[in-house]
Amino acid sequence: MRCYKKALYFFILLIAFKTNAQSIVKKKTIDTTSIGRLLAYDAKQSFLGVKHSFSRPFSWKKKDFTTLGTVIVGALALSTIDDESSAFFTRQKPPKLFQEVGTRFGSPQVYFIANAGLYGYGLFTKNEKIRKTSVLIISSSFTTGVIQSLSKTVFGRARPGNGFKSNEFRFWSNEPGFHSFPSGHTVLSVTMAHSIAKQFNNTWSKVSVYALGSIAPISRLFAGAHWLTDVGIGAVLSIVVVDSIDNFLFKSEAYKYNKKKPSISWNVSFTGNQIGLIGTF
Repeated sequence: MRCYKKALYFFILLIAFKTNAQSIVKKKTIDTTSIGRLLAYDAKQSFLGVKHSFSRPFSWKKKDFTTLGTVIVGALALSTIDDESSAFFTRQKPPKLFQEVGTRFGSPQVYFIANAGLYGYGLFTKNEKIRKTSVLIISSSFTTGVIQSLSKTVFGRARPGNGFKSNEFRFWSNEPGFHSFPSGHTVLSVTMAHSIAKQFNNTWSKVSVYALGSIAPISRLFAGAHWLTDVGIGAVLSIVVVDSIDNFLFKSEAYKYNKKKPSISWNVSFTGNQIGLIGTF
């Protein structure tokens, strides 16, 4: 039964991706390079992407520090409603299928299988666009994974439903009940969704991918597994890392199937009474 469920979740993911696959495979070009050389090349680009993302803060400018400050202030403002929002979400009764799909879709096992299948298809069909998309997912996932794993331990934030409030912290804690910040399911899900969505020019295709990617984060709120800020910061972290690596791959011309600059950018906005993440297509 467990195998059947895993197969069902993977099948759902493949169907969702296939609905938008035409725009990915449409520009396929003939490549005579061997599979082994392509694999080695992609591995190198993944490594360079990770290296770039971790070294990027050393070359930040005033605008980047301003953005970081905006995110921090916005997170602090959002945290003021963490307890109330958690109580609201946990009172709701979402469909069980929604919760199951959200839990599985954001899990490392399904995430790995989905991306391995995506990259395998791109590698053996020598489709540069799919290979680049998978390289972006791999390098971004590694970066965000390291950051969120360290953050969970360093901050040691209490999870909802354990009798603690959202402002309870046990720094450098190894207790699972104090590994709430940020949401790992959100980081993985948004990283994959944003990486894939960036490859489409059609707005509705992007909306479809983001809608699928939002299931895991929302389901974690309904399940009472995370606070609203855990999910919000997890999403922002994923978007920032994916955009950084995507811009690096574009500027280095690692993949030349498309010389057009990435068509979507995200900006964090914080005013006196509004907090927002604005995407420009």
